[in-house]
Amino acid sequence: MSVQVGIIMGSKSDLHIMQDAADIFKEFGVEFEMTVVSAHRTPDRMFYYAKQAAGRGLKVIIAGAGGAAHLPGMVASITVLPVIGVPVKSSNSIDGWDSILSILQMPNGIPVATVALNAAKNAGLLAVQILSTADSALAEKMQAYKDELRKKVEETATEMEG
Repeated sequence: MSVQVGIIMGSKSDLHIMQDAADIFKEFGVEFEMTVVSAHRTPDRMFYYAKQAAGRGLKVIIAGAGGAAHLPGMVASITVLPVIGVPVKSSNSIDGWDSILSILQMPNGIPVATVALNAAKNAGLLAVQILSTADSALAEKMQAYKDELRKKVEETATEMEG
């Protein structure tokens, strides 16, 4: 199986958040790659990565960034692939709001799917759902995952109700 998802982040300091997406891909058996691509410090690297991603077989890009968080939007402006942005609450962040708004408030024509602050796990799950539209086996795994979530809630409710 070839690499289907690219996980990129603005800095290695984002890895502890972005690892959650990688863990989801391991659980679902989705091949991925992960690297650092800074929109501000390595714009040529960012441009090259985004421009070449589809041609290399990627289907989805997850981009995590803190602070000004331009990485997801800039990548989305270059590639035709779906981009999922993960706002990261970084050390120089304004409680994460700067990251959230930088990723969320994209101009018309440059969509970026945005998950909650530090929610790389949800970004991974959304990428799996996107991929599952063309992969019935992956769709079955996603359904089983959701069934397990439902089951856990029902078991908790039963315990509480008594």
